[in-house]
Amino acid sequence: MTGSAPEGFWLRAETQTGGVGRRGRKWESPQGNLFCSTAVDLRPGDPEPSSLSFVAGLAVHGAIRHYLPDVPMLLKWPNDVMVSEAKICGILLERVGNQVVVGIGVNIAQAPEVEGRTVTSLKKEGAAVEAESFLGQLSIEFEKGVKLWRQEGLARILQEWQALAHPVGMSVTTSDDGGDKISGEFAGLTVDGALRLRKADGTLIEIRAGDISIG
Repeated sequence: MTGSAPEGFWLRAETQTGGVGRRGRKWESPQGNLFCSTAVDLRPGDPEPSSLSFVAGLAVHGAIRHYLPDVPMLLKWPNDVMVSEAKICGILLERVGNQVVVGIGVNIAQAPEVEGRTVTSLKKEGAAVEAESFLGQLSIEFEKGVKLWRQEGLARILQEWQALAHPVGMSVTTSDDGGDKISGEFAGLTVDGALRLRKADGTLIEIRAGDISIG
């Protein structure tokens, strides 16, 4: 998707073999999984475009919950959705002119290996659903999220995200692109979505990029 598509239009690939995710990681989507993208127009007064990653995470969570109502799920900063403590999706944003292209990959039928991560799929967790049907539910959830994002602002989105995420006080370790790690307790999010980390000495710091491990 080049960013010229109308808002609300979704593009789905049957497979993906050359995708690149966050921090240059390989992002594959084998047959039976979902890789899709949609464009969001940027309008005057919209929240920060990068915050659409929280909208996307909430949408994936809602769509999965539709098919797996009783399976343990958790949102993990910055844009992971965990099912049974395993990664099930990938989310990537790209600014193209006056649009943001939101790419979402969800493990539907298969759980391709991700180095250093435990992964799962909807099929493995007990959901019998095809990628096309899941995309239909995902598009409904995403449309609701974008509407909320525009009408009520980022604060409401972050409130909903935190209600479904790792709780305040949970032990987390952050790692940046250089491999440097910082451990502490999750202390919530800033007003613009950065992670607040309380170190062992009580110092509060803000993390704006990187990965975290929990527990």
